[in-house]
Amino acid sequence: MSNLIHRESEGVFIIAATPFDDSGAIDFDSTDRMVDFYLECGVTGMTILGIMGEAPKMAGDEAQRFASHILKRIDGRVPVIVGVSAAGLDNMARLTNTVMDAGAGGVMVAPQPGMVTEAKLKGYMAQVCTALGDTPICFQDYPQTTGVQVSVETILGLTVDHPQIVMLKHEDWPGLTKLSRVRAETGTGDVPRLSILTGNSALFLAQEMQRGADGAMTGFAYPEMLVQVVERHKAGDVDGAEDLFDAYLPLVRYEQQLGLGLAIRKEVLKRRGVIASSKVRAPGPSMTARDHEELTRLIARLEKRLGELN
Repeated sequence: MSNLIHRESEGVFIIAATPFDDSGAIDFDSTDRMVDFYLECGVTGMTILGIMGEAPKMAGDEAQRFASHILKRIDGRVPVIVGVSAAGLDNMARLTNTVMDAGAGGVMVAPQPGMVTEAKLKGYMAQVCTALGDTPICFQDYPQTTGVQVSVETILGLTVDHPQIVMLKHEDWPGLTKLSRVRAETGTGDVPRLSILTGNSALFLAQEMQRGADGAMTGFAYPEMLVQVVERHKAGDVDGAEDLFDAYLPLVRYEQQLGLGLAIRKEVLKRRGVIASSKVRAPGPSMTARDHEELTRLIARLEKRLGELN
C-alpha cells in the first residue's frame, strides 16, 4: 500500500484532536471539518488516538469507530498513524488489525510505564512487534509522560532488531543532542535509516529541523505554520523558516502549558471554525475567563505580526 509509513517519511503528521460536543459525545460533523482543514493546510499525514487525542478516555468501540470514520474521510490521500498503546497486547493487536484493514498507514506505540530498565523495554517491544506482525511502527519516545528513559543505543537496537520500527516520534526534553545522534547514527553501516518526527507542541521545531529531523508530529492549532516551517527548511531557507516560527512562538509556548494545553488547542480550533465545541472529556482542564482574555490578545498579536511579515 502506497500510504504506509516508512523510513523516509517526512513532513507534518498532524496530531488530530478528537472533537466532542458539549455533552462529551464524539462530534463526527466537526471531525469531518477538522480532517478537511488539516488537509487544506497541507499536512503530509495525520496521527489519531494519541495522548492529546484523549484516547485513554475513549471506550474501545468508540476508538475504533472514530478511527474508521477518519480513515474513510481521508480515503488514502495521506497516511494515517493510529495510536494503539494499551496495557494489553491483545487489545493492541485487535485495534491494529482493525485500523490497518481500514487503510491506516501504521501505528504508534509508546513504552508502558514501569519499563525501568532498558532490558525490560527491549523485551516489551519484542513482544509488541511479534503481536503486531509486519505493521509499520512509529516508536514514541516521550519520557515526560511515560516515565521511561530510552537511550540512543536502545533506539538504534530496536530499529535494527525489528525492521517494522521505521519511525521515531522524538519528544525527549532536553533532546536536541539525542536527536542529532539518532540522525547521525542511523542510515549508516548496519543501522537502517529511521524517520524522525518531533513533538513537544513544536516548541523546538526550528532547532530540531536544523538537527536533522524529517518533520513534525504535533497538534499545534495552526498547522499551516508547521507545514511552512518544514517546507522552508527543506528548501534551505533556514532563516526564513525561523522568522516565521518566531512569529508564532508566543502561541506555541502558551499552548505548551502542561495540563491546560489541550483545552487551549481545542479553543483555538473552535475559534477558527474547525470544531463546534472545545469540550475536553473529564477529567480534563478548562480555561478560565482570564485564560480566554490572554488567548484573545495572543491571537491578535499573531495576526498583527503576520501582517507585518506579509
